[in-house]
Amino acid sequence: MAEKGARILSGMRPSGKLHLGHYHGVLESWLKLQKEAECLFFVADWHALTTEYANPADIGQNTEEMVIDWLAVGIDPQESIVFLQSHVKEHAELFLLLSMLTPLSWLERNPTYKELLTETKDRDIHTYGFLGYPVLQTADIIIYRATRVPVGMDQLPHLELAREITRRFNYLYGETFPEPQSILTEAPKILGTDGRKMSKSYNNAIYLSDPPGVVEKKLLTMVTDTARKTRKDPGNPDVCPLFTSFHQLYSDEDTLKWVREGCSSAAIGCIECKRRLIPEILGRIEPIQRRREDIERDRHLVWQTLEEGSLKARSIASSTMEEVRRLLSLR
Repeated sequence: MAEKGARILSGMRPSGKLHLGHYHGVLESWLKLQKEAECLFFVADWHALTTEYANPADIGQNTEEMVIDWLAVGIDPQESIVFLQSHVKEHAELFLLLSMLTPLSWLERNPTYKELLTETKDRDIHTYGFLGYPVLQTADIIIYRATRVPVGMDQLPHLELAREITRRFNYLYGETFPEPQSILTEAPKILGTDGRKMSKSYNNAIYLSDPPGVVEKKLLTMVTDTARKTRKDPGNPDVCPLFTSFHQLYSDEDTLKWVREGCSSAAIGCIECKRRLIPEILGRIEPIQRRREDIERDRHLVWQTLEEGSLKARSIASSTMEEVRRLLSLR
């Protein structure tokens, strides 16, 4: 997945407790990568302010809950550097310097920028910080001379913009930073209980920290094949969110065959199908929840982990910035 000698950088905005979408979409990849390469995983709290600048009160608590989940799933601070973006002030300095050389047109053509400006109705994001967040992302990456960044297909344009900014810096001041390459993550699309993408904002998520009874209740009420109106109607597993999101992730071949044959012939109902799945999901998250309970008893461990990791990250970042200042004739 990552070549020998790679340095990998990845971060998440502090969103609070994590759900199965985060686990399968990001954390499983991180767990593999930390065994293969030098990894830095960070809490992107400054990035959170690009959209939540008017309501920052929850960022600290959300950071704590998110990092508890990171540690509970197995992200190991002894193997990876786990840190808080805002505790490494050099990110902000490099962001400022990169913003001096980044053309405005590059930022304005960012597809995510255009989409969110159109879609976001509940807050004002016509700010310099939101327009310039790809420059901060670039600083996050290259300040550690990261060579690889795990991304999904939809994030490739963001990484290409970071590569363009890096190329421009290298052209102006000499070859300083490696152009970060992508690690394409083949993350499954995890749908929520209402059939849309699993998201905290949709209130359709199954959280890693949900008690077994809550997980069972959420799964039993999950949307299935909407064309299957009654128990006697045959269904189509390929359009059923439960099957495509969960059975294909958690069930063995015998169960998949049982679901396909039983659903398409109406030999089984949706409740039977759901009940077959519940123990598999509970079995996967039960050890994560046990570790989470241990960490919750000593929440100081979270901030200690972030502070120690931030010191390690700052050591790398400060060395980089010494060279950058020299190249820009800054003292």
